Amino acid sequence: MNGDMTVTALEAENKSSVSKTIRLYLYLAIKRIFDIILSLIGLVFLLPIALIVKICYMCTGDFKSVFFTQKRIGKYGKEFKFFKFRTMIKNADEVLFKMLEENEELREEYRINKKLANDPRITKVGKFLRKSSIDELPQIINIFLGHMSFIGNRPYLPREKEDMGEYFDDILKTKPGLTGYWQVSGRSNTTFEERLKLERYYSNHCGLRMDLKIFFKTFKVVLLRKGADK
Repeated sequence: MNGDMTVTALEAENKSSVSKTIRLYLYLAIKRIFDIILSLIGLVFLLPIALIVKICYMCTGDFKSVFFTQKRIGKYGKEFKFFKFRTMIKNADEVLFKMLEENEELREEYRINKKLANDPRITKVGKFLRKSSIDELPQIINIFLGHMSFIGNRPYLPREKEDMGEYFDDILKTKPGLTGYWQVSGRSNTTFEERLKLERYYSNHCGLRMDLKIFFKTFKVVLLRKGADK
């Protein structure tokens, strides 16, 4: 009797495992189709927006590229070339390292939040791009190429890997996203540690229902500019 019960329990467990696997692959397939369709539409609008951004920069005497590229960490830790509209001065990373080396207060702020509240490297045009979230739009290129998804965790910098600590493996189980659970749950108003907790939660609970909630809530956050970088 006990043997039959054990076999039945194992069969039920195996069926449950197979069911979860099928649901996972179905979710990922639907998500990728959604990403491809929306990114193709987005690419049509990206070119004229880039032209407008370029003109705005030229009007301020800045003739450098409007695009900013950087290495970021993707799913399972694989690095990829990340695209954004440039919002900072040229050689911003070098300027940041110098600032942090010379100013202990800024160094502590960056350690806690991994950003500066009043970052002097941000240009006048860049402030508007960040406040309106337009600076994020070139990530549509990454979504089309499959590096990212519309919904996911933040694409982290390689130098942030050590700071992510115990959260790293969980967060990197999913593709980075243009928007995500962190962005609609406080964004700039959260510390780096709080962001990691939110994103680990997403990686361990993501699904179509959760993604749809995040997708629609993103519009509300962007329209109200809630938590956006000033």
